[in-house]
Amino acid sequence: MSEPSEHGRPALEDFRALVLERGRELYRDLPWRRTRDPYAIWISEVMLQQTQTTRVDGRWQRWLERFPTVDALAAADAADVLDEWQGLGYNRRALSVLRAAQAVSAAGGVMPDEAAALEALPGIGPATAAGIRAFAFDLPGVYLETNVRTVFLHELYPSAESVPDRELVPLVRDTCPPDASDPKDDPRTWYYALLDYGAYLKRTVPNPSRRSRGHTRQSRFEGSHRQKRAELLRVLLAHRGDGPGGADFETIFQELVSAELRAGRSAIGEPDVRALLDELEREGFCHNDCGIWYV
Repeated sequence: MSEPSEHGRPALEDFRALVLERGRELYRDLPWRRTRDPYAIWISEVMLQQTQTTRVDGRWQRWLERFPTVDALAAADAADVLDEWQGLGYNRRALSVLRAAQAVSAAGGVMPDEAAALEALPGIGPATAAGIRAFAFDLPGVYLETNVRTVFLHELYPSAESVPDRELVPLVRDTCPPDASDPKDDPRTWYYALLDYGAYLKRTVPNPSRRSRGHTRQSRFEGSHRQKRAELLRVLLAHRGDGPGGADFETIFQELVSAELRAGRSAIGEPDVRALLDELEREGFCHNDCGIWYV
C-alpha cells in the first residue's frame, strides 16, 4: 500500500478494508473480549500495558474473582491490591487503579464513558480511555497503542523513519468508525482488528514500531533500580501475616540482601535500602511506624 496521499481518503479506504479483512482472519477470542463491563475492560487495559497477553490471561480472571466490582476494589486494602498485582510489573499502576476505583466509587460506582471524565481518573491516559470507550461502550476515539501503531506504520509508512505520533493521531481518528451502527465495522470491531493484525505483524516482520519517533528500547530489568524496588516491595508484602504485619529495618535489609545474592546479584548496602524505603514511602507504597515498616 502506498503512503497516504495529500487528501488521504482513497488510501485510507483501502487500508480500512484490508485491516477489517485481516481482523476477521486473525481474531483472538480473549476472555476480556467476552464482556462489556467497563470496569473489567479497564482492568484488562491496564494489565495489558507492556505485558504479554499470555501473562494477563489468568491473572485478569483472578483479579475479578478477588475484586469483582469497582466498589469492591475501592474498599480493598492497598496491600491486598499490591499483592494481587505482583508479577505484572510497574507497581505504581496498582496504586493508581486503586485510587481511580475509589474516585469512581465515591461518585456513585459507575464508570464514566466520556473521555475527559476517564482521563481525569488516576492512571488513565488518552489511550486507556479510548480503549474503555471502544470496548465497553462502542464509542469512537483515538486508541493509539503499540499494536495499533504497528499496523499504521507497516501499511501506511512502509519506508518512513521516525514517524511522530502527531502524524498518526489524525489517521487513527479518521479511520475509526463514528458509531456502532454497523456491527461488523464499529469502534469495538475496528480496534480489535487493528490489535490482532498488529500482534501478527510483530510476530512475523521486523517490528515496525521501531520506526516510530517515540520508540525506546525498554531498559534491562534485572539489577535495575526498578528491580530492587519490586524486590523490596515483595519483602514487605511477605511480612503482612506476621503478627501486626510489619518488619524492622534490619529484617528487611537482611532479607533483601539474601534475595539479591540468591539471584546472583551483588549485595545491596544499608544506605541504598534506606533510600529505597524512603522512596516507596513517599509514593504511598509503605509507611514507617516507630521503626516498623508496613505496606
